[in-house]
Amino acid sequence: MSIEQIAVIGAGTMGNGIAQVCAVAGYQVLLVDVSDAALERGVATLSKNLERQVSKGTLDADKAAAAKTRIRTSTDYAQLSGAQLVIEAATESLQLKQRILQQVAANVAADCLIATNTSSLSVTQLAASIEHPERFIGVHFFNPVPMMALVEIIRGLQTSDSTYAQALVVTEKVGKTPITAGNRPGFVVNRILVPMINEAIFVRQEGLASAEDIDTGMRLGCNQPIGPLALADLIGLDTLLAIMEAFHEGFNDSKYRPAPLLKEMVAAGWLGRKSGRGFFTY
Repeated sequence: MSIEQIAVIGAGTMGNGIAQVCAVAGYQVLLVDVSDAALERGVATLSKNLERQVSKGTLDADKAAAAKTRIRTSTDYAQLSGAQLVIEAATESLQLKQRILQQVAANVAADCLIATNTSSLSVTQLAASIEHPERFIGVHFFNPVPMMALVEIIRGLQTSDSTYAQALVVTEKVGKTPITAGNRPGFVVNRILVPMINEAIFVRQEGLASAEDIDTGMRLGCNQPIGPLALADLIGLDTLLAIMEAFHEGFNDSKYRPAPLLKEMVAAGWLGRKSGRGFFTY
């Protein structure tokens, strides 16, 4: 099956970025969300990101303009009927994703590939919520999607070889480098990265160093391009907490317990850049 039309569910940070790279690569893209307001915000962000790439000289103006013409939006799942691949990029909640995937499966052809952009949930468990689970796979992009070169490909227990092969083709066509990861919480990158950030939050909580000094230490001492606490603010503290909780539950190991300070900041609504305040103020 040749993939020409891709639908993306969720017009938030990840969804609009995935829609953008797919459109730039030449795919026809349908962006779906629950409200017109969410879709308008997503398209506005996407347009701004394209303009930024043009101004930096990393994308031709003609290509950016053509990409925008390839993107349609809808709140109606019935519009998914023409898609050959649907990528779900909703909030990191098992129940929400299962509900969305069931809606997707009810509106697409039996041979339409269905992928999830989950960063921590079980691909096998998500696949089990739809008919023909062999067509389901994890395709985990990184934030910000237009800039980050990596995609993790995660096979569930049910994923067929042809689904896996198609996922690799699409990943490479959108200009990303795929790595294959096993279906365990956090896969490869987040399994290593998020506990490191959580440990930095413990260091801050214990008053061992200021947020600025923790980040300076890791940037200059470990050659990281961004400090762990600034990265936490960029990712979103609520997202980090959800991932750590999934690790703690999935591995049943206390080394993955979320830092109490992380929980408290999320409870306060201090979520990082998106709320204007996290470990730093924006």
